[in-house]
Amino acid sequence: MENLDKYVDMGVQMAIEYGPKVILAIIVLVIGLSVIKSMTFFLKSILDKRDVDPTLAPFLVNLVGWGIKVLLIVSVASMVGVETTSFVAVIGAAGLAIGFALQGSLANFAGGVLILIFRPFKKGDYIQTQGLEGIVESIDVFATIISTLDNKKILIPNGPLAGGAIHNFTAKEVRRVDLSIGIGYNDDIKKAIKV
Repeated sequence: MENLDKYVDMGVQMAIEYGPKVILAIIVLVIGLSVIKSMTFFLKSILDKRDVDPTLAPFLVNLVGWGIKVLLIVSVASMVGVETTSFVAVIGAAGLAIGFALQGSLANFAGGVLILIFRPFKKGDYIQTQGLEGIVESIDVFATIISTLDNKKILIPNGPLAGGAIHNFTAKEVRRVDLSIGIGYNDDIKKAIKV
């Protein structure tokens, strides 16, 4: 009976000590999740108004939403009294490991984001890059697809594409075309110029 009273007293003591913190943490979590939902909806509407690429907009909204949710969970855990330094260390180590594992993919993703933001070319443009040329069919987050004049479909990773030279032949409405026309040594030069 004494042990039962001892455990009841410990439970009451813990409820008095941690109860308000847990209730406050739950309230902050619920309010935080609703604020994050409103923020992501607002961000999505801004991206839709700015004509951001349809493949990039949902990805950015999800990335921002999950990032803020992780920060909210760490904050709520610290309110309850959980030591958050270990959480931060685990998140940092996981980010580093993921970064090394996806190094090429992250470079392509970063290149895709740069292309979608700065728009050196758009769908339908005729471009030359990386020793290839053709009409842009689509610009995705990780790769750009072009169609060559002989109707080949080529997938170019966005990492090297964003870091290299891009010749956009259709960016301007008017452009100069140089034609080299040769004539024989025995031909009449004045007549050739007139023709």
